Amino acid sequence: MNEYQNPKDRKYTAELLNSAPKESEAFMNLKHTAERKDGAIPVKYRELMSIAVALTTQCAYCMESHIQNAKKAGATKEEIAETVFIASAIRAGGAVGNGLLAMRIFDEV
Repeated sequence: MNEYQNPKDRKYTAELLNSAPKESEAFMNLKHTAERKDGAIPVKYRELMSIAVALTTQCAYCMESHIQNAKKAGATKEEIAETVFIASAIRAGGAVGNGLLAMRIFDEV
């Protein structure tokens, strides 16, 4: 295999969903709930949060989808850029937080 996360892979969506119907139904319900328009958090902010998560989980498909949705909801390129750096800072902060645990584990070993 010479490439990963190719947009052509989307042709497998139905196959994946149909191969695990109960699990995919639960996932899709969660996805639709998270992306709802009638929540206390406005759609644009939901999408910016989704972009931040997609960046940290490194899901190219999620990034593409949520950036499209965020743009439709009025997000600017500057907001996307700030989201990138906020996500990277939080991701780095997670490493530092786990670094504290590493120091304790070292002392306890």
